[in-house]
Amino acid sequence: MQHYSQDNNSLNPEQKRAIETIEGPLLIIAGAGSGKTRVITHRMAAMLRRSIPQSAILALTFTNKAAREMQVRVAQLVGNSTRMLTVSTFHAFGVQVLKRYIRELGYRENFSIYDQSDQAQLLKETVRELGMEDLRDLRSILTLFSRIKTGQTKWDAETAEFRRLYDEYQQHLKLYNAVDFDDLIVLPTRLMSEVARVREELEQRYRYVLVDEFQDTSRAQYRMLRLLTQNNRNVCVVGDDDQSIYSWRGAEYENILQFERDFPELLEIKLERNYRSTGTILDAANRVIANNTNRKAKALWTGQGESLPIELCYPEDEQQEAEMIARRIKSLAATEGLRYDDIGVLIRTNSLARTLEEAFLAENIPYRISGGQSFFQRQEIKDLIAYLRLCANLNDEIALLRIINVPRRGIGKRTLEQITARAEHSGQTLYSTISELVHAADSPLSTRAVDDLRAFFDLIERYRAQLLAGGKKPAQALEAMIAEIDYWSYLVMEYQHNDKIAKWKYRNLDLFVQMVRDYQNDPDNLDVGLYDYLNRITLNARDDQDDSEEDGRLNLMTIHAAKGVEHEVVFLAGVEDGVIPHQRAIADNPANLEEERRLFYVALTRAKRRLIISSCRKRKLMREVVETAPSPFLEEIPAELLTVVEAEDVVPAESAADFFRMMKERVR
Repeated sequence: MQHYSQDNNSLNPEQKRAIETIEGPLLIIAGAGSGKTRVITHRMAAMLRRSIPQSAILALTFTNKAAREMQVRVAQLVGNSTRMLTVSTFHAFGVQVLKRYIRELGYRENFSIYDQSDQAQLLKETVRELGMEDLRDLRSILTLFSRIKTGQTKWDAETAEFRRLYDEYQQHLKLYNAVDFDDLIVLPTRLMSEVARVREELEQRYRYVLVDEFQDTSRAQYRMLRLLTQNNRNVCVVGDDDQSIYSWRGAEYENILQFERDFPELLEIKLERNYRSTGTILDAANRVIANNTNRKAKALWTGQGESLPIELCYPEDEQQEAEMIARRIKSLAATEGLRYDDIGVLIRTNSLARTLEEAFLAENIPYRISGGQSFFQRQEIKDLIAYLRLCANLNDEIALLRIINVPRRGIGKRTLEQITARAEHSGQTLYSTISELVHAADSPLSTRAVDDLRAFFDLIERYRAQLLAGGKKPAQALEAMIAEIDYWSYLVMEYQHNDKIAKWKYRNLDLFVQMVRDYQNDPDNLDVGLYDYLNRITLNARDDQDDSEEDGRLNLMTIHAAKGVEHEVVFLAGVEDGVIPHQRAIADNPANLEEERRLFYVALTRAKRRLIISSCRKRKLMREVVETAPSPFLEEIPAELLTVVEAEDVVPAESAADFFRMMKERVR
């Protein structure tokens, strides 16, 4: 208890009041960086201190990582094991309820949980049984079913044609004793609503309930929470309506208003002291978010002293923007002693990542991507890289196996088994074995298999010669190879029911070729050959196998993925009208403007000490360069909080000199 007592002394008055209010409904409005997780964990420790049994406490959050961290922190505070404390995601809690009570709904205890691929397969099966094979966009149908099941939408004239399919799909799930992800919330709610014994037993056990990130709860999750707590009334919800950015996946920030209606006797406590950002950053964030009308009034403040102004830069295009950000990152790392993982580069959509990735590669800045897939890890790009790797190194068997039948050449599983067995027996590489087989007079393979292998072998030999020839340019050879293997037709066949995906993926191939072309045409690159370019990619863009956040790499992430994260320095790129606020989001629903502003607010409040915003004057969209305008959200930041810098001047001369001096000292 001594550890708890000492740490408790550093809490501010509002935090202390939230921690000490144990009985009755409590609404904690916790602004960005206000220490909400600390309050939740201290509150649970305070409950245990008052001899409330661990088994009577239920804490719900949204990620397994957050749940683990909470449980560990409570154990550290109380100095004892917290094994009987239930700290869980909503869905994991739903699984616990179903394991105990699912028989009440006619299921068996050993139910299966279907993931998205299982659901898609079951839907295909149901479609076939109903003779509805003309239905193509099954992903959209599954989205509709999810929205129907969770109460986000209702059947109408436009969707009525799918109602029979929905009913059959549900019957198939039950027949297979399976539930889907939505059922993990919907079925426990149904149990508590329809079976009095279930609700009574759950209420008797979980007498104190806490919910983190309450603004991210869905309507279905709130219904489950309300049923669980409406009699005990000992429920504490912690959230911030200004950080509600997940409406597209069902989050309802208006659950805060509903909570006030359902628990009118609640106590509301606001946590407005920010322990993360400087006063300048907070002033900017407060002024921006104040333009939203559907929010609880609050104003973040900090006890920190003077702070740096927010830097605003207007680069000519995304290329200059990326180069400016990369150079500035190198400068900050050298002159201020920052680690790369002290820095975050935030973007509204993952489509903005490619140019930034290329700049980081050029500057040898190690990075990790969150909230999206690295450009170099996309299937079609990995296919092209595998072709290049095999041409550069005929012994690269991983690359060979990836593309020997991509696009499809009729080289089947049986042929590959024969090649592999022969290679193992002779101690040769797969490529050497293929060469031997296509040139042998008495090949053990069928004539067709030999012909297919010969076509593949000849392709690699020809383009290997072109790609490695002295003075030749790899981009031209790569472009010709894409055309010869007819990758476009392969994409059309793979995505025959969604040509938009095929076109998008093929466009990525064009972008990759252009990246290679830019590299080979860069006068600063002494070696523009294939080996050098592949080494660059391999060293800097390898698969992210390490989940550690403190691995020394720069964090490149979407703003959605950045929620809950903080960095010493934040670069906010692509702050242009149509990007943020996103044109498509506003077109779908004008009311989304307020959520887009909340997203911008979240981005601003990720920065602890320094914030650098860039807005391009032009940007390449598809194959066309278009004029862009700064985001209207920038106009909501008072001018006195901003300093405009030129893209060419982001690394001051003295900083550059310091940088080179430090580099020389390190070499000595």
